[in-house]
Amino acid sequence: MLSFHRRFQSTLFLLLLLASATQAQVPRKFWLDTDLMVGLPERAPREVDDAVALLMALRLSDKVELTGVSLVTYVDYGYEVGQKLLKWYAPDRTIPLYKGSDLCGDVGVENDATRALAEALRRQKLTIAAIGPATNVATVIKNHPELVGQIEEITFCAGRTPGFAFRPGLETMTVSDYNFEKDVEAFRVIFDSGVKVILSGFECSAYLFLGQTDLAFLADGSEGDRWLHAQFRPWSLRGQRVFGVDGFIPYDTTPLGHITHPEYFKYHRNIPVQINRRENDATTPNAPKGPKPFLEVSYDYPSKWTCDYAYKTLPGFEEIVIELMKKKK
Repeated sequence: MLSFHRRFQSTLFLLLLLASATQAQVPRKFWLDTDLMVGLPERAPREVDDAVALLMALRLSDKVELTGVSLVTYVDYGYEVGQKLLKWYAPDRTIPLYKGSDLCGDVGVENDATRALAEALRRQKLTIAAIGPATNVATVIKNHPELVGQIEEITFCAGRTPGFAFRPGLETMTVSDYNFEKDVEAFRVIFDSGVKVILSGFECSAYLFLGQTDLAFLADGSEGDRWLHAQFRPWSLRGQRVFGVDGFIPYDTTPLGHITHPEYFKYHRNIPVQINRRENDATTPNAPKGPKPFLEVSYDYPSKWTCDYAYKTLPGFEEIVIELMKKKK
């Protein structure tokens, strides 16, 4: 009888281990909301890091199941580029792409993206990475508060600690917290909802840098690789002209990295979040003078809003980004 119980316990233990391992291998259901502007002819060159993040998401199918992509700002162009990237890098998958808010600042106005995201949340719980302005996600939360419980967490490329200035490259110029400042009201709606938020902005991604030698392999790659290289190179040269270094910071890879490789980041957990107004610190040529809102985190704030704040990327994640871009499938 004792032998039987031991065999039963051993079998049960092995089954539990197997079940745990199987569960750990199941990719997270994931939605990407992005301002895809790579190659935008209106004001070339334009930001390219959203394309890097999308490519990473497509090549991390063992960690995330990309159930949909929604676009915010320049949505007609983003739709065209998104279709090309999905055709080049996910030809065997059907990943829906939706146009969202084109100009931002219209939280509550439904569009194809918000309707699709709401419908997806009705079917299943999702993790969301919103790597552009937060308008689309805020509209879903504002119009469908009953769906907040279906959102496991939202990661944003935004926010800072008090006094931290966004100074890329040789730190001769201060830039703005673009995604936050483009639609401040959207972040109010999101934090008021109580949904779990992770902020991973410039402070975290400043540890990363992609230079010419990191990206040269794209020039001899596939059709998609060659197209990306043709867009990345002007953006890198702009970095040299404006910030003193040939290359760029792939900001939007860290919100995705939190989801797929959280061990490579350091966090302030459950830290209060507050919107403060103070003098604009941006020194770019077109930066307006006067006060502006800042999205900031501090354990000294009395705010009821909280988040997990990623403040540092550890060594090794940059190599993961590069290797994923080199990956054939």
